[in-house]
Amino acid sequence: METESAPQEITSLVGREVYSNNGVFVGEVEDLQLNLDRESVTGLALGELNRELFAGHVPSSDGVIVPYRWVRAVGDIILVNDAVEKIQEPEEPDAV
Repeated sequence: METESAPQEITSLVGREVYSNNGVFVGEVEDLQLNLDRESVTGLALGELNRELFAGHVPSSDGVIVPYRWVRAVGDIILVNDAVEKIQEPEEPDAV
């Protein structure tokens, strides 16, 4: 019987939908960012983004890379920290 902690092919992550742990759709995994020296996944390259979430931050033709350390759970979907929801425009200094 296979357990949840059993190793999986990393390519099985491609195509999975990514949601914040608050249930907000973030995007779909298109590729993985790898550290070949450490033989580890360092990021998820997302496409099919939630345009409302990334409006003004990412051109519509681009994707984003979510750090793998933000991943909280992997199953039929991937859950990431809600930090991805807190993307904000940089504050402009007050005009004098």
